[in-house]
Amino acid sequence: MPIKRPASSFQSYNSKPRKHLVYISQENMKIFTLVFIAILLIQVFAEAVSFNNAEDTAAQIEKAGNEGTLFKKIHHQPIRKINCGHACARRCRKSSRKNVCKRACKSCCARCHCVPPGTYGNKEACPCYARLKTHGNRPKCP
Repeated sequence: MPIKRPASSFQSYNSKPRKHLVYISQENMKIFTLVFIAILLIQVFAEAVSFNNAEDTAAQIEKAGNEGTLFKKIHHQPIRKINCGHACARRCRKSSRKNVCKRACKSCCARCHCVPPGTYGNKEACPCYARLKTHGNRPKCP
């Protein structure tokens, strides 16, 4: 009598389909999915808390002083909007080279948001305007 072999190599003669194993693995998959989602939610919550703490820590370090900090103190002043065209026309009205003066003045005004009063000098009124230099290390702003 010939020996019958199973249709697939994974089944033996006496093996029956194990439906309960499939059911358990689906249940395990559901549990794994729930645990994974819970871990993700905890991660999101932890990052949100650490982000808020980082802002508080940065503020505390800034108040403490410059000793050993990596943060640079920045004091922002509200930027006043000025009409650079009008201010530079006033500044350059007595210049011998008006177009060159206005071009340089508008560049400085756009960067510093101020133009010193008068047609010459008075640069102490606008320190940023006085600090700007050309590539030749000459004053940029008229």
